[in-house]
Amino acid sequence: MKTVLRVARKEFAGFFATPVAFIFFGSFLLVTLFIVFWLETFFARNIADIRPLFTWMPALLIFLCAALTMRMWSEERRSGTVEFLLTAPVSPTALVLGKFLAGLALVAVALALTLPLPVTVSFIGPLDWGPVGAGYLATFFLAAAYLAIGLFISVRSDNQIISLIGTVLACALFYLPGSQVMTSLVGNRAAEILRLLGSGSRFDSITRGVIDLRDLYFYFSICASFLALNVYGLERLRWAGNRTKKNHRAWNLLTLLVVANFLAANLWLAPITRLRYDTTRNKIYSISPATRNYLHQLKEPLLIRGYFSAQTHPLLAPLVPRIRDLLKEYRIAGNGKVRVEFIDPAEHPDLEQEAGQKYGIRPVPFETNSKYRSSVTNSYFNILVKYGDQFQTLGFRDLIEVKARGENDLEVELRNPEYDITRAIKKTLYAYQGSGNLFSGIRGKVEITAYCSPDNKLPQPLTALKKDLSSAVKRLNTSSGGRVDIRFVNPEADGGKTAAEIRKKFGFQPMALSLLDPRTFYFYITMENNGRIIQVPLPEDLTEDGLVRAFKDGLKRFSRGFLKTVALYTPPSTPPMPQYGMPGSGKSFRLLRKVLGEEYSIVDTDLKKGRVPEEADFLLLVAPKNLDKKQIFAVDQFLMQGGSVAIAAAPFDVNLQGQLRAEKYVTGLDDWLAHMGITMKKTMVLDEQNSAFPIPVERQVGMFRVRETRLINYPYFLDIRPSGMTDTEGLLAGIRQLSLSWASPIVVNSAKNNHRHVVELLHSSPRSWTSDSLNIQPDFEKYGPAGFKIGDDLGPKTVGLLEEGTFTSWFAGKPSPLLAEADKAPAKAKGDKKTGSHKDGKGGNNTTEKDKKIVVGRVLAHSPESARIFLFPSNTFLTDTAIGLLSSVLHTGYQAPVQLMTNVVDWSLEDRGLLAIRGRSQFARTLLPLSRREKMFWEYLNYGLAAAGLLLIWLLRVAARSRSRNRYRHILANGRIKA
Repeated sequence: MKTVLRVARKEFAGFFATPVAFIFFGSFLLVTLFIVFWLETFFARNIADIRPLFTWMPALLIFLCAALTMRMWSEERRSGTVEFLLTAPVSPTALVLGKFLAGLALVAVALALTLPLPVTVSFIGPLDWGPVGAGYLATFFLAAAYLAIGLFISVRSDNQIISLIGTVLACALFYLPGSQVMTSLVGNRAAEILRLLGSGSRFDSITRGVIDLRDLYFYFSICASFLALNVYGLERLRWAGNRTKKNHRAWNLLTLLVVANFLAANLWLAPITRLRYDTTRNKIYSISPATRNYLHQLKEPLLIRGYFSAQTHPLLAPLVPRIRDLLKEYRIAGNGKVRVEFIDPAEHPDLEQEAGQKYGIRPVPFETNSKYRSSVTNSYFNILVKYGDQFQTLGFRDLIEVKARGENDLEVELRNPEYDITRAIKKTLYAYQGSGNLFSGIRGKVEITAYCSPDNKLPQPLTALKKDLSSAVKRLNTSSGGRVDIRFVNPEADGGKTAAEIRKKFGFQPMALSLLDPRTFYFYITMENNGRIIQVPLPEDLTEDGLVRAFKDGLKRFSRGFLKTVALYTPPSTPPMPQYGMPGSGKSFRLLRKVLGEEYSIVDTDLKKGRVPEEADFLLLVAPKNLDKKQIFAVDQFLMQGGSVAIAAAPFDVNLQGQLRAEKYVTGLDDWLAHMGITMKKTMVLDEQNSAFPIPVERQVGMFRVRETRLINYPYFLDIRPSGMTDTEGLLAGIRQLSLSWASPIVVNSAKNNHRHVVELLHSSPRSWTSDSLNIQPDFEKYGPAGFKIGDDLGPKTVGLLEEGTFTSWFAGKPSPLLAEADKAPAKAKGDKKTGSHKDGKGGNNTTEKDKKIVVGRVLAHSPESARIFLFPSNTFLTDTAIGLLSSVLHTGYQAPVQLMTNVVDWSLEDRGLLAIRGRSQFARTLLPLSRREKMFWEYLNYGLAAAGLLLIWLLRVAARSRSRNRYRHILANGRIKA
């Protein structure tokens, strides 16, 4: 080993004997930084990673390793020193390993000079160091393979130029098979085989963050094989000119066996898929515990079938093997209950027909351009998830994320495949269970308690409903196998003690049929399972079937095996009618509906009936406008039942169509929110940390003004990063950046919320201020680069809030607004009497209490502790227009606002499995907002650090040479003394 290190030290020092070493290193660094900042447009790409560095590394290493190894043996042969080495008492193996280690040390120096790049990226964005470490490890192994190839080529020639060219060509032969140039010429299966043979494609697999033993061994086998051939080449130089002997043939056979065994081990390791390690921060390439939990709920076999055409778009083709590997992980985690299939529909016409007719899967035409012509390829890129008679399909738009780096330069990456596939599994699983036995996902017994007054106090329809109540519970008891019990409680039977208790515990107050009717009564229903109690609303039609539906909606809350329902309120709007040249008016929320609809049932509601739909599990109000008392009552009572309400509203609205302008906006919720301890101030937040926004501006040119659209940093578009987020139990999982447009600050009344849990989820940066001006057009001539006057109230402002706990109803102690309609009935009856309609023989009105539609004026006084209010003070951040503008600015499919709302729904309904998986996405790691001057600073800082690294190496070289010179003089001096 000492001999190996001595040889390595000599080779390493010899490389720095001339300035050529610094030319090599300087060229390598210059080309690397040029690729990252100019060719790959790092800042326009806006992702906090260094994948651009590793994307080009396999090609750069070819030339670097060729330059390092071209002289190691060729120079020895040209100068004739190789004969001295071969006759010296040093084994050829030691010589080869010494030169090889010297080459690795030189590569390590070159890679160390690039370390300032990831360090600086970590200062301007949330860099995940796992893929960075994996990338450097892959670079080291790939460099080892290239160095071994270069040493073998060098030992075969005494000309350095020939060695250089030969090494480049040999390394290129290993790189080309897995490149896009070659894989685009063949089908998927053949392309996967080529990627297994390509050094570059193996490298890409590791740099994305997954260290696979098969990939590392592939490089090791190439390295070991060519080092063995190198030793064999030196031995052949020993024999040069001699007659072939027995030991020569033994060397030939031994070398052949060694190389064959190293290479054959790749075939032995190929089926082993579990020897891999996911280095990413959130383990985005591994099956999560949440996915395993869904798979453990399977009672029947689950089919996951991938439809992938042999010929597809070249940007999609590299993603197919990764999807295959992930689906194989699903099969392993399913413990025999998951069947995974991969088919090419072109080879299976019967399955292609079934896919089109039964599942609606059809090929997508992709336009591809080659050097000589353009063509259209119809190909499949779909996944089918089927469980029982339920199924879900995923297309390429559901699975990929596209990042535009230029006009014709796209980066295509899998968005979060585990989340997309597991979401489809969850939906089919819950849909299948929902069509079966309702109680299959509920543990233990369900107890129903009816707090009802005696029959003589109840209105006639409620007396009949009380009898239907027993029949409805009997039906549920039969279907559940005796797991439902009911008990009737008269709240007034014990002198009002029970009435006071349920008023304190549930907020149950006496009901009335009319504001003028002095008779009051009780008719409330609760359901309890495993200590959890929910309130069951009275059915609107007051029938037995209505009761059964209400009970089933309540039972779904106890079960995790059913799709939940979101009641969605959006302001009235007119849809566009392009055939008449009418663009439509109002706000559009198609993306919000689409994303929420992928996981939940969406029910639209205008709340005008004074109640939230019975089946609703969650209420979402987006830009509510001029809500009346009945609508506010619906929101209030839903909260009092223990529900969760999310509100996206603000005192200002902005019209994004046409001229940019702000106007005051009345939601109708201000007083209700103030009663709950929340106030939205009548101002808007501006922040120096903001997102870019294309805005029309005017500039003076001579005697006239020119109006143009410019992309500017717009202070009203708050750019909220993790430092401005307060996560609680994964509520903000997967959200690394959020743009909140034209938001108002939230103020919390601490006196009213001292008994509730309050979390300020989102807040602006310390360099933010507020303004009550309706002029939101920037004036750069008056206010400089900011475009707006900076206020005096600098500091973080709360722009996202969670309030959880017991709330007191705004209507507590007040009559129900629904009774106002009931009081109109007598007036209508008088009108009927005048016209002579509905008369009996005595001239009286024959309308009975049973015939009238009963409006029960019940008001829940307070809520259980499970009630929640989420408030996001912006009317626009969820609109399609705002999201589309930000997507065009960021050059990607920006969906952070709708992802935030999906997180809120998941978190509230305690379905946090998908929430955990969604947080594993890597594509949302964007850079901090930087000005042009700041971007130039960070770029030139990297150039400066690279130059400083080279200077440091030069100084170390000078110091080493000076130390060697002094040591040599000391030896000479000692020699003269002895003489």
